[in-house]
Amino acid sequence: MFASVRGVVSSIGVSHVVVESNGIGYEILVPTGAALSAVVGSEMLFHTTVIPREDEWLLFGFLDVQSKQLFSVLRSVSGVGPKTALSVLSTLTTAEIDDAVSAGDAERFTSVPGIGAKTASLIVVSLTGKMPQAANRDVVDVVSALTGLGWAQADATEAARAVVAELPNGSLSERIRLALTRLSAS
Repeated sequence: MFASVRGVVSSIGVSHVVVESNGIGYEILVPTGAALSAVVGSEMLFHTTVIPREDEWLLFGFLDVQSKQLFSVLRSVSGVGPKTALSVLSTLTTAEIDDAVSAGDAERFTSVPGIGAKTASLIVVSLTGKMPQAANRDVVDVVSALTGLGWAQADATEAARAVVAELPNGSLSERIRLALTRLSAS
């Protein structure tokens, strides 16, 4: 119904923001990181999902499309409702979720309030193969090159993220060279 809302932030809570757009204030439930990045008086865009209930309609918002997609994937897991999915996105970054699912690390999800061992295992099993495509294909490309050269997945991922952040417009070969320099120095 509402794919996105753009407007001026008029108030901020721990897990929500109010965005004024064309004279209407939309209360948007957001992950903690999104609430922390909001500034009253600034214009922001939230990618949104509406969840109708009998007594209210809830509007959930995300700073990027990947987080919105991940929210939908998490909600598809049996026993994970929208507020629990939002809690997962407030506790873990999309990269941490992707890493945990890829590694089969259900333990990481137990750090999320309201998620026990059984639900954590179900999340990992349910999300395997269903994760939205990484927002930053550049990191995936660098990791692939580094692991192909024999570096451990965890070391390659850490180096790739740092290099892509440092060289946002760099070529793949420049990033790989820098990552190899970093990995060799450590």
